[in-house]
Amino acid sequence: MNDRDQILSWIEAEKSNIIGFLQDFIRAKSPNPPGDTTESANVVTNLLDKYEVPYRIVAPQPTMPNILGTFEGINEGRHLVLNGHMDVFPVGHDADKEGWTTDPWGGEILDGKVYGRGSSDMKCGTSASIWTYIFLNRLKEKLKGKLTLTCVSDEETFGPWGARWLIDNEPEVLGDCCLNGEPSSPFTIRYGEKGLLWLTFTVKTPGAHGAYTHISPSATLIAAKLINELGGLENMVLDIPKDLLQAQKEAEPYFEKGMGLGASKIISKVTLNIGMIKGGLKTNMIPGECTFEADIRLPVGIESEVVMDQIYKILKNYPEVTMTEDMNNPPSHCDPNGEMLKILQDNVEQLRGYRPAQVVSMGGTDARLWRYKGIPAYVYGPFPTGMGSFDENVPIDDYLHLVKTHALSAYDYLSKS
Repeated sequence: MNDRDQILSWIEAEKSNIIGFLQDFIRAKSPNPPGDTTESANVVTNLLDKYEVPYRIVAPQPTMPNILGTFEGINEGRHLVLNGHMDVFPVGHDADKEGWTTDPWGGEILDGKVYGRGSSDMKCGTSASIWTYIFLNRLKEKLKGKLTLTCVSDEETFGPWGARWLIDNEPEVLGDCCLNGEPSSPFTIRYGEKGLLWLTFTVKTPGAHGAYTHISPSATLIAAKLINELGGLENMVLDIPKDLLQAQKEAEPYFEKGMGLGASKIISKVTLNIGMIKGGLKTNMIPGECTFEADIRLPVGIESEVVMDQIYKILKNYPEVTMTEDMNNPPSHCDPNGEMLKILQDNVEQLRGYRPAQVVSMGGTDARLWRYKGIPAYVYGPFPTGMGSFDENVPIDDYLHLVKTHALSAYDYLSKS
């Protein structure tokens, strides 16, 4: 039996443990906010202890521990990093009102699917990383280079205590390549993601009685006009490198299949969402203040300054408005035809008979942090069913497929280096 067949044999033999671990992982509540992942981290470390693999806890914030483990192969070679997060979206105080038909923290199995908050985002993908680390540790005498596992906290709020802290303070996590299991689609591999620009606009006017519109302009009407003008950002003509545009063009059918109809039309465009707006005190009062928060997504291949320059031009016509920048995560990408991407495609084709397409993510992941350092980072995960919503779930077949794909791909990368 060769090493690849051995890995698949181990996965089959451990199938019930692999499934049971995901259930226990889901039951260990870790909503962020507030972000306490200690219970989930204990579930992970208990498993790592059981299989006697090396790790340590790195916890700059005590309630948000990060699990960091590394082992080396028999010979020098490349360094692969596995990354996943343990924190999940909140559920709310009354799960019934949220639309759940199962206990969101129950990890129940129904119709071949594991249900619960974090099942797809991303305890499924993080579990794949953990099991990959466990199985490849059994083969370390045959591997080259080294493998690092990072199970982090504080991802859902883009917080400072998880992957960001590790990358800034633990050189061990940098490596030559990163593999991540965030929800995407079994039919796609993400090599990049759109940037994230969050801005808060505040409009201030004197305000007045609602009948005296001649005395003061309305802050809410000014905000509405500004929002409409900001909508024009979606029509910006952008200078995106041809190779990135070509890769996105070729992947259009897979965008639609994995992310919903219309996804391919916006992946290479700036998009605007007004997530929050607040203004006015009473129907018959002219509002003297209005605040709104904009979520702007930036396509790969452009700099955020290009969009910011356009926003500043628009604001020159709005002396009543001030703006603050709440978050600016630039777009990120690596080679859409990189080695790890090809390895993933080959393994999926062998396991399932199709080659997943290389795509850009519309949402943010920690993989961007490795790309910012010039390290290629690829994401292959399950469908995002119920992610951030209700009845979040992952099919068991997809979960096991993910474990197989990550384990075989990590082996291929480290055995060929």
